[in-house]
Amino acid sequence: MDRVHLLIRGRVQGVWFRQSTKEQAIRLGLKGWVRNLPDGRVEAVAEGNRPELEKLIEWCRNGPPLARVDEVEVEWRKPEKDLPGFTVAF
Repeated sequence: MDRVHLLIRGRVQGVWFRQSTKEQAIRLGLKGWVRNLPDGRVEAVAEGNRPELEKLIEWCRNGPPLARVDEVEVEWRKPEKDLPGFTVAF
């Protein structure tokens, strides 16, 4: 079990990025959350098995069809096992 913190920069707000990330994470069996930041980035935290987390990271490098991802910052962390499911945070 691993935990990853992501910061995604580009045209990532107003293009269904959060909801699409949630759907992708649920498909991969991950727990966590995703939210918009005031500076225009999207932030996400996910926990699960490393191969599935890596698949989520790769998906975030492209995002949904209307997104343009310029950068994905990835920080691996120790799992806290405090996440009940995967949600869109506001």
